[in-house]
Amino acid sequence: MASILISPNKYIQGKGELHHIHEHIGHLGKSFLFIADEFVQGITKNIIENSFAKTDASIVFETFRGECSKQEIERIKKVALENKVEAVVGVGGGKTLDTIKAVGYYTQLPTVVVPTIASTDAPCSALSVIYTEDGVFEEYLILPKNPDIVLVDTQIVANAPARLLAAGIGDALATYVEARACYEANKTPMAGGSITRAAIGLAELCQKILFEDGLKAYLAVQRKTVTKAVENVVEANTYLSGIGFESGGLAAAHAIHNGFTVLEDVHSLLHGEKVAFGTVTQLVLENRSMDEIERMIRMNISVGLPVTLEQMGITENVEEKIWKVAEAACAEGETIHNMPFKVTPDDVYAAILAADSIGKRYVK
Repeated sequence: MASILISPNKYIQGKGELHHIHEHIGHLGKSFLFIADEFVQGITKNIIENSFAKTDASIVFETFRGECSKQEIERIKKVALENKVEAVVGVGGGKTLDTIKAVGYYTQLPTVVVPTIASTDAPCSALSVIYTEDGVFEEYLILPKNPDIVLVDTQIVANAPARLLAAGIGDALATYVEARACYEANKTPMAGGSITRAAIGLAELCQKILFEDGLKAYLAVQRKTVTKAVENVVEANTYLSGIGFESGGLAAAHAIHNGFTVLEDVHSLLHGEKVAFGTVTQLVLENRSMDEIERMIRMNISVGLPVTLEQMGITENVEEKIWKVAEAACAEGETIHNMPFKVTPDDVYAAILAADSIGKRYVK
């Protein structure tokens, strides 16, 4: 089986780089469609217009309505075709970016992704998560290629709430833990084929950076400042984790996250906050060393990520609820079946409760 690694054509990151967006993407065409929600347009539109002001390129802005639905994708696709643009650009959070990736696919136009937060590893991926108009998950749209360009302005990321960066750290901390399990099990990642040593190496580097610089970056972003640690962590959250999960594979941590989504109790939590607990649970499932589990828990605590069920909002009928989570995590097709050994709902139930008990030891 061939070894496969996929990634965006170009990844650009730096403080103030949005001011230079035309320099970075101008070669893609002479006309561009930008989509962003009203809030993000308020932050970025003037910067983008100024970058294009002294060029012969034309730009069109369209307000993203908030949901990556088939209807919204079709609406924005029509805007792109009516304006005969030569490239499409999404500016904002995950749903905005997933929408523009789908639009780029259906129009066969070059696609640029400009994340304004570093809370997930989605910007670099060849995947769009499709929801109904009411926000209910509908399907995954697997795309034939990754974005042409990913551009991250770290000052804009640092201006967002620090909780979002922490959630990105929680999501990214799962990258090596899951990729390692998939590699040991010789499973096929989303990229196809077998897992490259490069993908495992990037996933391992991602974890190394987060343990070294995660807390420093989190504290800097609380003051809306960009330090070298912030630059390193944004790269880990966005690029290294993106390549790591797509070319390295997902395993128990994300499946357990998906299991938790069946509970109303955790709906206020961000994706990475749920994944963080799922990562500790995977380490328990694997019976990894107490040193490794403790290190992960202390990292989570340092940036405000949950390490107990109580911190996740689960305080009543705990055993009954965790059994539902365990069953959902082990559903057919879930990534928990990428583990190097068979995992049952009973195994997940026991591991979640054990992870909770371990976490309680470190909560003051």
